Amino acid sequence: MTAPADFVVAIPARFDASRLPGKPLRLLAGEPLVLHVARRALAAGAREVWVAADDERIVQALAGSGVRVALTAKRHASGTDRLAECADIAGWDDDQIVVNLQGDEPFAPAAGIDAVAATLAESDAPMSTLAAVVTDVDELLDPNVVKLVRGDDGCALYFSRAPIPWPRDAFSHDRSRMPDSRQWLRHIGIYGYRAGFLRRFAAMPPGRLEQVESLEQLRALEAGHRIAVALTPEPFPPGVDTPDDLARAERHFKETSP
Repeated sequence: MTAPADFVVAIPARFDASRLPGKPLRLLAGEPLVLHVARRALAAGAREVWVAADDERIVQALAGSGVRVALTAKRHASGTDRLAECADIAGWDDDQIVVNLQGDEPFAPAAGIDAVAATLAESDAPMSTLAAVVTDVDELLDPNVVKLVRGDDGCALYFSRAPIPWPRDAFSHDRSRMPDSRQWLRHIGIYGYRAGFLRRFAAMPPGRLEQVESLEQLRALEAGHRIAVALTPEPFPPGVDTPDDLARAERHFKETSP
């Protein structure tokens, strides 16, 4: 799969994260977390990298980094809403491919960022994302791990916190072992949109299924839009949501840095 020559990456950065206040500016290896994420996007070959920030302190921290910053409203309920405003500030054409890279992914692989952009470029779907094969039964049963199923056309049929598809025969005997199949997929929370669809998506009211599962991507499926899904070419290490995650990321950085 070849990445398109022209894609941009937008990173939502909310200062007042509930589980880790000030998260974008928390230091990892002595530098702001959001700067590490932006560098991953630059390494992926994005034409532009934007941070959609809600606080002037984030703007100041990124000065001179080569990353563009859009100071967006504090009122946004989600990162997607914040990126829709960023799209207007940046003036992106409706056909521009935009990759939504979460601001807490300091180790996102460049190949994965490329892959979500290329998947969208090669599809007529308005939205794309990535998945990985589930290999552990605890992961399959964990409601914090979002699962998905996709059709023969490579597009998502559904996302759920429940194990889908449900392995009826295997689990009727033993739910402590992973069934002998590689058909279960774990969703990776990176998205590609065409900018016009990003604007429309943010303007849609929350869907019924979205509210039941607390999964924003179900809004698109329930409204009849397709989401192209590709398997990630490289693993995505865990993101940073809590102080413990930040400590783990610091250890990972030290272990993997040359």
